[in-house]
Amino acid sequence: LLTPPDQRDISTQDFADAWRKAAGEIVGLESLRFESAQLGPHSGKPLEIKLSHRDMDVLEAASNSLAKALHGYDGVIDIDDGFSEGKPQFDFTILSRGRSLGITAGDLGRQVRNAVYGAEALKQQRGRDTVSVMVRLPQSERVSEQTIDELMIRTPAGGEIPLNQAALATRGSSYISINRTDGRRTITVSADVIKGKADINKVIDSVVNNDLPAMMENYPGLSYDLAGERKQGMESFTSLLTGFSIALLVMYCLVAIPFRSYMQSIVVLFAIPFGFVGALIGHILFGYSLSLMSMFGVVALAGVVINDSLVLVHTANRMQSEGMAIADAMQNAGIRRFRPIILTSFTTFLGLTPMIFETSLQARFLIPMALSLGFGVLFATLITLLLVPAFYMIEVDVKELIKEIFADIRGFLRHKESETS
Repeated sequence: LLTPPDQRDISTQDFADAWRKAAGEIVGLESLRFESAQLGPHSGKPLEIKLSHRDMDVLEAASNSLAKALHGYDGVIDIDDGFSEGKPQFDFTILSRGRSLGITAGDLGRQVRNAVYGAEALKQQRGRDTVSVMVRLPQSERVSEQTIDELMIRTPAGGEIPLNQAALATRGSSYISINRTDGRRTITVSADVIKGKADINKVIDSVVNNDLPAMMENYPGLSYDLAGERKQGMESFTSLLTGFSIALLVMYCLVAIPFRSYMQSIVVLFAIPFGFVGALIGHILFGYSLSLMSMFGVVALAGVVINDSLVLVHTANRMQSEGMAIADAMQNAGIRRFRPIILTSFTTFLGLTPMIFETSLQARFLIPMALSLGFGVLFATLITLLLVPAFYMIEVDVKELIKEIFADIRGFLRHKESETS
């Protein structure tokens, strides 16, 4: 085990890369992986493509072809074609002589198994344990493959025949595991990338657009599905987007009910997209790229940034109901609520600064979420104080315009009605 991250100068990923470089090429090695555990919502390898076909031989050839294609990309490492030779075994084919003596595949397999593994002759109970007595060939005869050729097989009539005369033994291998999806066998081809040397998204796009279509032409019936980090990220993002849409609808309804206005609810929610702009600015300032944790922060931000605009619009509505002019009501509401809005936003940002400036590796994956919340609140506050009043006045003008249009329509209809009568 490595020492804790805060007690060493090298990261886990750098250590794995150095180990990979020191190991070099190992002759005869089937698969070798150098993996480093990462904190945060990661699942699977960066590049995983699941191939599917009904014929195992075609599937094996396709996986080898895809693995060779991945070797052509710079920065792609630890390529695994997903195929394993499995455990070595002997495959027996009954010859015509053995078949004429009545030997079946079941008889042959059972006798070979009993000779090598053993047949249970007796089972005894000793206290709580059950002891099985197995009868098999001596250890000295079970360590040589020659024993199998010379093994005597008993026929149903009671006679004996050497195994090499009753059946043909050929070397083979057995699959360790067979994966199926909808009745079709699947193999997962996986790989890793060197960060800074290869862009995983560009590699996947190139494989999907160039290599896989050519493979599907060469291997009819072949299908594929993306897996690994990209698939998990897309599923998480889709689920997050669905939940975010439902949350926005619920927030809109909750604001529209007390305001009794569909338009003012839109004005209140107008700060949310600008909060996303603030989150983006925070990531750029600190050199972080947008990630799934960043989107979690944006979703949480949506419920925070509307507080300031909600307070501002509510105060303006209350002053207007007391008889104050619309423009004066909004101006006075901005003056009266300026201090609470500023203090609320800055205290929220200051509360997140310890997480933003945290240097511990264990907490680094949370920094993008803190950046989204902190800078999103700050930027949305400026929008609330500057643009929300403007949109509030626009909303009032639009309502007045709509009333005038409907009044003109009603007047026109009355005039037509009077002419008709």
